[in-house]
Amino acid sequence: MSHHNIRNLTTLVALRNTEVERLQTELAEKESLRERYQKNLERLTGLYTNSGPSGVLHPALAGNCGDFKQAVMQMADNHRLDLHMHEADMAVSQQALNTAWAKREVLGKVLSKQQKVVLQQQNTQERKQHDELATQLWMRGQK
Repeated sequence: MSHHNIRNLTTLVALRNTEVERLQTELAEKESLRERYQKNLERLTGLYTNSGPSGVLHPALAGNCGDFKQAVMQMADNHRLDLHMHEADMAVSQQALNTAWAKREVLGKVLSKQQKVVLQQQNTQERKQHDELATQLWMRGQK
């Protein structure tokens, strides 16, 4: 394997590294959004549970309070649905990250193995050259 091929493998590993970093950043952003969804759901739930009973109020106020609770509950349900969709998207992103990481690891192992092969070839070639030089010197000494 030549130095050119090792350079190409190194470039591929670097590209896979960049892809993994990009996917990690994307997943971190999605995690942040998921946390915001959860906090908003907690706030919405608090709004309709803490608004008090609407049956003890004046009929006009009771109607408004009931409408408010229903609107907030509907908004919370929509938010919950959005959160579930977002979590499904996060699962897909996590799978893509796992796949990219595995590809990077495989390429890294191939690169490491090829580097060892080239180093062994170089060492063998150097030993051969040293042996030839030693043989030549010995032959000259015998004359």
